[in-house]
Amino acid sequence: MGKNEGPTADLDPRALIVEAYKIEGIVEADCRSVFFDWALGASVDRDMVADTKALLAFYEADAPDHPMTKVLREGGSAMPQGRRGGRKGPRRVN
Repeated sequence: MGKNEGPTADLDPRALIVEAYKIEGIVEADCRSVFFDWALGASVDRDMVADTKALLAFYEADAPDHPMTKVLREGGSAMPQGRRGGRKGPRRVN
């Protein structure tokens, strides 16, 4: 997989999602792995929900039954909003 120079380059610069749509016989589990890799590689300042929905809008019409489309549908609706943990996360008082 290489650099994405197509219409989704800003959303998928490593071309992970675009390449997943090109793989014949790819299954949902593989698409979940690709999605996870894509999400982990994204810049922290990206709005992942908006990016996921934009990718879905781009691919859904041409590939409504593709397993990556299903993963994007689920990912766009199930992703948490904002930061939830880590060193700068909310402090718990015991």
